[in-house]
Amino acid sequence: MLLENKVALITGASSGIGLSTALLFAKNGAKLAILGRRQTALEEVAATIKSQGHEALIITADVTDAKACKAAISTTISTFHKLDILVNAAGVIGNGTIENTSVEAWRNMLNVNLEAVFNLMQLAIPHLEKTRGNIVNLSSITGLRAFPGVLAYCVSKAGVDQLTRCAALELGPKGIRVNAINPGVVETNLHKRGGFDDKKYAEFLEHGKSTHPLGRVGQPEEVAEAILYLASDNAAWVTGETLSVDGGRQLTCAR
Repeated sequence: MLLENKVALITGASSGIGLSTALLFAKNGAKLAILGRRQTALEEVAATIKSQGHEALIITADVTDAKACKAAISTTISTFHKLDILVNAAGVIGNGTIENTSVEAWRNMLNVNLEAVFNLMQLAIPHLEKTRGNIVNLSSITGLRAFPGVLAYCVSKAGVDQLTRCAALELGPKGIRVNAINPGVVETNLHKRGGFDDKKYAEFLEHGKSTHPLGRVGQPEEVAEAILYLASDNAAWVTGETLSVDGGRQLTCAR
């Protein structure tokens, strides 16, 4: 029960790493506000959490909507009366090079993956200061390493990493820790939503066996465990960290 009596707001909680994080946080005693765009999917997550005897507040919102983000923070506070943890797990991916990425695709990637993270962090700070809470941002190996064909995604995640480090320096005196997780390839719906069909995605996962030194891609539950660690008091002296959870992928040459 690492998060007993803690209140956490998790974005992107309807699927993938966000969903696994919500379930693991609930298992460890947290009261949850779960945010996502898909109401039905959030209801399923909330039902699972509640069936295990824990609390889950559903917030249906788009993280790129500044007013909706402000309302999400307010609703969390009015329901639970405090905020201890913010997990920014919502994100999108798309293919594109420097030559063929449209301005619209560029802006969408940065809006979802970076600007929304900045906005929610800023909104949460006054409440996290009261609880000496913390923030965990979901970044990517692409924030640490360059990869071809996903230009805007790489830039957005590199921005998340630097935002994490700078905010950690600025918020340390307030007792607020800020960290990020940098996963390698994890088996979720992210790439399918980014344009992969079933065949291409299966090939992508198979290729991941050779690009990750541990010989396989990751599972969302494995990343959630690292998020739990950083969000808990076990990491009370950890801030500004970009933690690779990637099967050793960031140690290898690009291929």
